[in-house]
Amino acid sequence: MKKIAVVIPKYGVVGGAEQFVAELTENLRMLNSYDYFVYANRWRTSSATMKFHKVPIITLPKFLTTLSFAYFARCGLANNSFDIVHSHDRIFSADLFTLHGIPHRYWVRNIRRKKMSLYDAATSWMEKKMIEDGGCYKFIAVSELTKKIFLEEYPIDPEKVAVIHPGVHLKDFTVFDRAAVRAETRKIYGIPADEPVLIFASMNFEIKGLDYIMNSLSVLKSEGHLFRLIIAGKGNKRKYARLAYKTGIAENIIFTGRLDKKNLIRHYLAADMYIMLSAFDTFGMVVLEAMAAGLPVIISGNVGAKDLVEEGINGLIIDDPANYNATARKINLLFDRNIREKMAASALQTAAGHTWEKTAAKYDDIYTGIMEMKTRMRRGQTRQ
Repeated sequence: MKKIAVVIPKYGVVGGAEQFVAELTENLRMLNSYDYFVYANRWRTSSATMKFHKVPIITLPKFLTTLSFAYFARCGLANNSFDIVHSHDRIFSADLFTLHGIPHRYWVRNIRRKKMSLYDAATSWMEKKMIEDGGCYKFIAVSELTKKIFLEEYPIDPEKVAVIHPGVHLKDFTVFDRAAVRAETRKIYGIPADEPVLIFASMNFEIKGLDYIMNSLSVLKSEGHLFRLIIAGKGNKRKYARLAYKTGIAENIIFTGRLDKKNLIRHYLAADMYIMLSAFDTFGMVVLEAMAAGLPVIISGNVGAKDLVEEGINGLIIDDPANYNATARKINLLFDRNIREKMAASALQTAAGHTWEKTAAKYDDIYTGIMEMKTRMRRGQTRQ
């Protein structure tokens, strides 16, 4: 039986990449029945058959975090022979590397806009070492935006970089009686059945553009439009409550705090549209989740999930979120129920084309291709 090593510091715990890896790996395991060995420092799983190996991490001094994980992962991997080493983090060598983020030095320089710390320098060195000397046959980006930035920073053969989007489980949404959940949730918050509801869900209000959203909605409020904005997740509530008051939309805002998966889905189903105007997002799983809930989406052009958005068909893309009047005009389009319902049906259809099963099948093809390449290389070396 083929043996696959999966490498990531945290497997299945809270976090976008961590959840992605668990979903992908467990769907792959059901698809191809290979033996999977997870090399991680921490993990959480529902699978009793997955094999886990502890990888130590030295966190103090901080700059050793990435380096130590890579070193101890290499030591652990050396004790076994694998058909594929699939890494989701920066290590010394792998056959396949999934890029959940953008190059670290680009992130520091262009997104954080800060000077490189010792930790940043060590992490960037480790990343460069893997990409240029790690022997990867293939790199997988989660969006075209991620791929574009990756190739700008590392001018490798573009043929070695593929884009495979994350997936979603439609059954997580279809198990609910949508009409009943919608009515119940709206009753809890005192929202009329016909009042448009936008939902925003994030663990970082600032970087996901909540200020842009509030300022744009204030334009619509000044024009007499009725609406509610549900703000789910964790962020600086006090700051944004003040902004809501300042912009005159405090009575239109509902802060739910952090919601577990089931309750978040219930709030999606109670809403009419999803909105996120991020300064930057490599993909944005919440966008695909919202589509799976049958919501048209409004996102900025800096969100990787724009790959899935067809303008005016299943959602809207905001080129300049700071242009509040233009953003308000686009939001107002979805206040029209007929337009909204057509786009909602298209959004759900888009989500149906991006299930975890389909994502796993694409990775399975990548695995097969890499194993075939390795076999050809071994045969060529034998002949020599």
